[in-house]
Amino acid sequence: MREAEGLRSDRVGQVVILGGGTAGWMTAAALARTFAGRVAITLLESEEIGTVGVGEATIPTIHWFNELIGLDEAAFLGATKATFKLGIEFVDWRSPGHRYFHPFGQFGAPLPGVAFHHRWLKARADGHDLPLSALSLATALAMQNRFAKPVADARSILSTLGYAFHFDAGLYARHLRSLAESAGVTRIEGKLARVERDGGGGHVTALVTERGERLAGDLFIDCSGFRALLIEGVMQAGYEDWSHWLPCDRAVAVPCARVGETTPYTRSTARAAGWQWRIPLQHRTGNGYVYASPHLSDDEAAATLLANLDGEALAEPRFLRFVAGRRRRAWIGNVVAIGLSSGFLEPLESTSIHLIQSGIAKLLTLFPDRDMDPALARRYDALLSADMDNIKDFLILHYHATARDEPLWRAVRAMAVPETLTERIGHYARAGRLMVGSDELFRDASWLAVLDGQGIAARDYNPVADTVDPVGNRNQVQQIASLIARAAPTLPGHDAALAALLEPAR
Repeated sequence: MREAEGLRSDRVGQVVILGGGTAGWMTAAALARTFAGRVAITLLESEEIGTVGVGEATIPTIHWFNELIGLDEAAFLGATKATFKLGIEFVDWRSPGHRYFHPFGQFGAPLPGVAFHHRWLKARADGHDLPLSALSLATALAMQNRFAKPVADARSILSTLGYAFHFDAGLYARHLRSLAESAGVTRIEGKLARVERDGGGGHVTALVTERGERLAGDLFIDCSGFRALLIEGVMQAGYEDWSHWLPCDRAVAVPCARVGETTPYTRSTARAAGWQWRIPLQHRTGNGYVYASPHLSDDEAAATLLANLDGEALAEPRFLRFVAGRRRRAWIGNVVAIGLSSGFLEPLESTSIHLIQSGIAKLLTLFPDRDMDPALARRYDALLSADMDNIKDFLILHYHATARDEPLWRAVRAMAVPETLTERIGHYARAGRLMVGSDELFRDASWLAVLDGQGIAARDYNPVADTVDPVGNRNQVQQIASLIARAAPTLPGHDAALAALLEPAR
């Protein structure tokens, strides 16, 4: 087969993916699209093994993946019962009764001289008391249940928008499976019985199912979720536990009936022992309570969740257990872990699917030959670790900067946080500086939204902003806020915008 396809003998010719679900089928679809038949791709999964399936909210990086696999957005929206997402509303996080919004896109608009948020900070220092939320079109649209897509023209306020999706994770996996199988991926129904390895380097040579089928491969992708059957069960990667920073270790999830309009944002509401998510879809609303088991029993968590639903519960509560952290190594030999098998960070900022596609992107960039150069594995681990470390710090910020008074919240407020986060907070508190690296997932606008939203105030701003006339600066900042206030009511409602996109696909 390799000779017929012109594939060199040292190239990977067979990839075997263990596990389906979102991670498995995202990986399969991406590899199939990239290699277009030059590599044989087999996926082993069992209908009897459930998937986590609660990661229904995404962030704008998903557009990279959708473009990679050539996804038709309208067909995807219809098949997965998706809605649009302009950001995340945080309720009761800083303190009970307080709300703020983490929008996708930008605050304000590009102005000469210095980053826009320093212009806002200078205007505030000069007596112009304008909240940060007034400078985000995404926030204005979200609060009015409206939606619009960004445009490329930088002169338009619409260029400041960003968006992502909410969707049914089970339907998403099914949609990707259809695309992957049509692109040549072979699905094997069955459970893993044993793993064969060579006697030399310890590389995996084949997976054997309970029915005796032998799936040989050159490269094996572990998408077996929390079980991590290959990367941990066989390769013994080890696990770095982050629960001392992110103490929630349980979740209970239940869908409920949709009530009223679908809101174009995720909502995260702080509770006594954790937080509750609300994710609106076309056909239902996803809900869950992420909590710390030392502070709350499973029964109490379920009761709290069921008492705080929009509509009638559509299923029995489903419980999950996890430990925040990451594998010490996510690529060992010829085994690469993608998704939950590589680590877990709670879905507070909807990063679960991002981390799947982050693993896929890194694998494609570092795709090996059959000799599995160890330098590629080291680079993969370093890049994925940096990605997860930065997300970890961003999540810790939400917990640490709080005035809530329950035992869990007092503990996380008093805990020692990573030095990298301490430095970020210090830079912003002293002079409004957002020290964001070029490769980090969360950009300036995200850090600004959460730092300000959690009550960390900047005492100063970049001195370069003083080169701008104070009156002219205040006027420019106010003009942008006024433009946003005028523009938002003219844009379509979210449900109307969604219906307009879905109609041609029906």
